[in-house]
Amino acid sequence: MKEIVVHSLDETAALGEKLGALLFPGSLITLTGDLGAGKTTLTKSIGKAIGVKKVINSPTFTILKTYNGTMPLYHIDAYRLEGISQDLGFEEVFDADGVCVVEWPGFIEEQLPKQRLEIEIHHSGEEERTFMFKAVGEAYEKIVREL
Repeated sequence: MKEIVVHSLDETAALGEKLGALLFPGSLITLTGDLGAGKTTLTKSIGKAIGVKKVINSPTFTILKTYNGTMPLYHIDAYRLEGISQDLGFEEVFDADGVCVVEWPGFIEEQLPKQRLEIEIHHSGEEERTFMFKAVGEAYEKIVREL
């Protein structure tokens, strides 16, 4: 487990870009935090690092958005899936050669691959955020060490 504190949106963006540069095809990132914690802001920066040129915004109503970069970015917002127990076919995305970022992963926990990078985001002040990184799998342990 690694903790990183940022003090501004610019520092959050820099953290996301650094993380994005370390990711590999098939990476899975889960983001947990309250509304407004910075999940989508971090995702935008990850996308920038992997060459996404389009505007990235929260896929709350579409559940899944795909963006093209040097590798695809799959952005899932599972918030509206609370209480839905059916298989929604996310395996194709999880098995793809891109980066998958899942906001509100607790609502689809049963469908998530075991190996992933779990990130919890906590408000620590006006713009200050605390990011807690938990690596589940050797490839993700390497990423956390390099952050």
